[in-house]
Amino acid sequence: MDLSFYKGKKVFLTGHTGFKGTWLSRILILAGAEVTGYSLEPPTTPSIFEATKTALQMKSIIGDIRDREKLVNAVKTAEPDIVLHLAAQPIVRTSYKDPVGTYETNVMGTVNILEAVRATPSVKSFVNITTDKVYKNKEWFWGYREDEELCGFDPYSNSKSCSELVTYSYKSSFFMEENSPVISTARSGNVIGGGDYATDRIIPDCIRAVREGKEIILRNPNSTRPYQHVLECLRGYLTLAQMQYEDKSIAGSYNFGPDDESCVTTGELATLFCESWGEGAGWKNVSEANAPHEANFLKLQCEKSKNVLGWYPQWGIKQAIEKIVEWEKAIQSGEAAAEITDRQIREYFGV
Repeated sequence: MDLSFYKGKKVFLTGHTGFKGTWLSRILILAGAEVTGYSLEPPTTPSIFEATKTALQMKSIIGDIRDREKLVNAVKTAEPDIVLHLAAQPIVRTSYKDPVGTYETNVMGTVNILEAVRATPSVKSFVNITTDKVYKNKEWFWGYREDEELCGFDPYSNSKSCSELVTYSYKSSFFMEENSPVISTARSGNVIGGGDYATDRIIPDCIRAVREGKEIILRNPNSTRPYQHVLECLRGYLTLAQMQYEDKSIAGSYNFGPDDESCVTTGELATLFCESWGEGAGWKNVSEANAPHEANFLKLQCEKSKNVLGWYPQWGIKQAIEKIVEWEKAIQSGEAAAEITDRQIREYFGV
């Protein structure tokens, strides 16, 4: 894709203070876009958003997507050309602890941003970012296609399935006129990259352990996931938003996942991390009594994205891990978070 498309474009992001939101904000800032973000305060301490001082380079609005009036006013004031909806409660295990909050954020938050789009005539392209976990997981050994049944198991996954259905209903009910914005959904998951400090995620857990000189603890070392560097799916979202802006006929749902060689078990991922980190890093399996349900096998089939959008994975799992280690060790050596983040973005996009 050509990032020059975004130069001068007004882009509105929800969830901009999170891990993916920060990386996406910095891509758009480097591309010359006029970026407005709407999100809660950064969800972790430390935070990549605060470490990169991204708020200084965009309009950052701190707000809750459950607050429809504030969100609608923010979008109307920004008058964006493109809206990318990332804000969510994104952790499976948290959704078991707070199912009501998860549904309120992930379902009604989607309703609210779509209401904001309805109220803002400037919007031409809208992408709702959901997850690979929207599909009814049958533990197949082949990838799920975009037309497979939607029915996430846990409250997080199910709320994202509901978010997909909300988007479909709004698209069919309110955005079918010639001058309506183009509406799509993007499905990806298990993204990894430098600056992720979330709880209950494998790479942040690995980094916390090695920094403390401890063994990495794995709950489900045999679970297979489609791991990919965060820049891979973000390029997918941006490509989709751009191409449907230029050609309404491509609107729909799209998977953005790695090729088969990057669909690895959690144990294999941890081993790659330890090899790249060095310093004697290692991991062990510790079973957890009464642990909440998590899928054992899940991957996506991405032929539609490849054939329609010309999107292909660029960094395999080994290179993705190496980039994470490079990022973390650059921070340890005193390099500014914005510098290493932007350097990796430029390398990835060739700019």
